[in-house]
Amino acid sequence: MKTIAIDIKSMTIPELEALLTGMGQPRFRAKQLFSWMHDKRVLSFDEMKNLPASLREQLKRDCTLTAFTTERRLCSQTDGTIKYLYRLGDGEYVESVLMRYEHGISLCISTQVGCRMGCSFCASTKAGFVRHLTPSEILEQVYAAGRDTGERISSIVLMGIGEPLDNFDNVLRFLELVAAPEGLNLSHRHISLSTCGLVNRIYELADMDLQITLSISLHATNDETRDAIMPVNHKWKIGELLKACRYYTDKTHRRISYEYSLISGVNDSPQQAVELAALLKGSLCHVNLIPVNYVEEAGYEKSSRQRIYQFQKVLCDRGVNATVRRTLGADIDAACGQLRRQALRSS
Repeated sequence: MKTIAIDIKSMTIPELEALLTGMGQPRFRAKQLFSWMHDKRVLSFDEMKNLPASLREQLKRDCTLTAFTTERRLCSQTDGTIKYLYRLGDGEYVESVLMRYEHGISLCISTQVGCRMGCSFCASTKAGFVRHLTPSEILEQVYAAGRDTGERISSIVLMGIGEPLDNFDNVLRFLELVAAPEGLNLSHRHISLSTCGLVNRIYELADMDLQITLSISLHATNDETRDAIMPVNHKWKIGELLKACRYYTDKTHRRISYEYSLISGVNDSPQQAVELAALLKGSLCHVNLIPVNYVEEAGYEKSSRQRIYQFQKVLCDRGVNATVRRTLGADIDAACGQLRRQALRSS
C-alpha cells in the first residue's frame, strides 16, 4: 500500500521538531526547514541548501511541499486587481483575488473547494462542496501571489470560495502559521474572516481572542428574507447570530463588519435600511454595502446606484457607520467562484 506523503507545510515548529528528531536529526533543523517553507517560501527541497543532502532526499521520499499550478491569471486594466485560478494537486480549482489599496495589498483567499452553505446569490456554492483546503493550501495562495508580484501581502481576507468556519480546524492552523515570527509574521489584526453565521463557531472564536476582524454576511433584516436567500438562517436566526456577534465584540473589543449585498427588489428598500439600523443600534460595527454580483442561475439584479446610496444615507442618519464597497476588477469578473465554474464547465 502506498504511503501518504506528509504535508509538512501544514506543520508547526514543534511538530517539525518531533518529525525530524524521529528521523535522527537535531531539533534545530526544524526552524531551518520552517524558514525555507514560510519565510523564503521555496517550492523544492533541493533549494534548502543548509539541510544535509541525506535529509533533503529523505524529505523528498516521505513528505510533500504543497504547490499548485496557476491555471489562469487575469489582471484588471482599470485598477490592477489580479485574479488567480489555481489548479490543486488533485485537479480541483480554487481562486484568489489580489487588490491594491492606498494602504497596501490585500489578498482574498479561499478556504474550501466549493461550499455547502447554499446562499442563493453566491457563485461559489453553485457547483457544490468538494472538500476542505488544508492549512498549506490556504497558505500557498498567499505565498503564490507574493511570488508572482514580488510584493508583500499586507492584509488577508478569508472571503473567497468556501465558508471559513466550516473548515474550522484548518483555518485556525492557517492563522497560527501565517502569524508565525519565523514565517510571514502577519498580525491577526490584518486578517478578516467572513462567515455566513455559524453561531457555535463564532462563540469559540471569540473565546480564543485572536484579534482578527470578523465579517458577518448578513444580507437581510428579517428572518423571512434571510431564510429565502441563506439556508444557514434555518438553523440560527438573526437574533441568535447578533447575540453571538455581541459576545464576540465584548470578548475581543474588535469592531464587527457586516456585509450586506444589495439585491434589487429583495433587500434594498428604505424600510429595510431602517430595520437594519434598528438591529445594529448600539453595536460596535461597520456596514459594507455591496452591489450584488450577477450569478446566472440566481437571476438577481444589483440595486441602482441611487437606491444603494439612499440605503447608505438611511443607515448613517441613524448612527450606523456604512460605506459602499468600491468595485474592483469589474473587467475581470473578480467576484470569487466565477473562474472555477468556467473551468468546471470546460473540463
